[in-house]
Amino acid sequence: MHRIAVLVFCALLSLAASAHDKVASNVGTALEQSGKAEILVTLADQADIASLAEKHSGDDRLVSSVAALRARAAQSQAPLRAWLDKRGVKYRSFWVANFIALEADAGLIDKLAARRDVAIIELDSRMVVAPRAPGPVREFKAVNAIEAGVNQINAPALWTMGFRGQNVLVAGQDTGYQWDHPALKNQYAGWNGTSASHDYTWHDAIHSSSGPCPGDSPAPCDDNNHGTHTMGTMVGDDGGSNQIGVAPGARWIACRNMDQGNGTPSTYSECFQWLLAPTDSAGNNPDPMRAPHVINNSWGCPPEEQCTTPDILRTVVENVRNAGILIVASAGNYGSGGCSTVRDPPAIYAASFSVGAIGGTSMAGFSSRGPVLVDGSNRLKPDVVAPGVSVRSSVRGGGYASFNWSGTSMAGPHVAGVAALLMSVDPTLKRDPARMEALLRDTAVADITTTENCGGTASPGTVPNNTFGYGRVDALSAARNGLGLLNRNGFE
Repeated sequence: MHRIAVLVFCALLSLAASAHDKVASNVGTALEQSGKAEILVTLADQADIASLAEKHSGDDRLVSSVAALRARAAQSQAPLRAWLDKRGVKYRSFWVANFIALEADAGLIDKLAARRDVAIIELDSRMVVAPRAPGPVREFKAVNAIEAGVNQINAPALWTMGFRGQNVLVAGQDTGYQWDHPALKNQYAGWNGTSASHDYTWHDAIHSSSGPCPGDSPAPCDDNNHGTHTMGTMVGDDGGSNQIGVAPGARWIACRNMDQGNGTPSTYSECFQWLLAPTDSAGNNPDPMRAPHVINNSWGCPPEEQCTTPDILRTVVENVRNAGILIVASAGNYGSGGCSTVRDPPAIYAASFSVGAIGGTSMAGFSSRGPVLVDGSNRLKPDVVAPGVSVRSSVRGGGYASFNWSGTSMAGPHVAGVAALLMSVDPTLKRDPARMEALLRDTAVADITTTENCGGTASPGTVPNNTFGYGRVDALSAARNGLGLLNRNGFE
């Protein structure tokens, strides 16, 4: 009898230790500060979307992936949700990865961690800083020319052949967007030429805000300029002298994932989920057939926003990519720290196509370098580079600016735009991110000037390396050398 009691006691100790291991350390810190914590409860049972990607292609790949994700979450979350409902606990359920977001005290967290269906509990608190005001905006008169960065990546060469991104849907998740900006309005998927509908074209993952954009904004709204600027680089064209976008024939939808420049893992995940199966304005009737073909992510989730490793965002990003959507991510602006400064999700992930910044043919000093060490992977990043210094694009109020607009945030949209151009050349690329990534890498131009060596050789012509990846993205090179466009169409 004594032996049985000892065994039971040991088993309880083992269970307690196992449960404690499930809780991220910063959850305890948050509890000490306020007695409660905003947490993400990830379930152990996750859908295997990678295997579905091997069995399906095209839109069927996307539809089947969404169905599998939703079914797995509904089934495996049912016991936990019933348990929470019984205790009167409010929560939000996610299916893009199988997790639940809620506020909990130490007692509830202990009980959750002890459940067999719970894999890990992470913090979801907002970064506590004073709201960041947008940087100075200097207005520029119309230049009557195509923007320098758009020219540098040879987008106009494809325009002259009739490929402008038509029949391609791009998306951004950012600080919000001014949908009726003259350079963006005609490309907005919710605009039919006479009126606008924001069903399936806009979602706000910020549910309360003290900033200029209200929580759950019914129409696209930008509280920072950043989102409007990045979307302009992807698709902007006012039909006149402001040719600021790479793929002006593409249409766009969007999600706000940050409140005045600050987000959390749950706001980023909510946008990814909505983009995977957009809904109507009431949040109902999700439809994966309305999902974009490429998502631009000109943001990073640093440790201050609780993006630790491992983190639920990695699973989210992997699921979205495996479902058939290209994920472009800005590499980050920590380059002054030297090598191994690509350190924030989503740029660190293998499932993200990460973009560094150049000015002319020189590496931008601020552009983060690889390899990725924060997750122990030693992964080569960035994948490619694109123009990101003094980029002129759209800003709120219908204007344009380039002053203070430098960063890998500006480089990423150039690559997303090139992807849209190439999808208009070859529509089979639309739901095949692996093939698109290979095309962009294999046809990049290694004409970058740098003396750095962060692994690999950084001299021009030798790729890949952890400074500029495979080189500068180039629309014409990809179409000619990767897709055989010029020979097929008889162009010289």
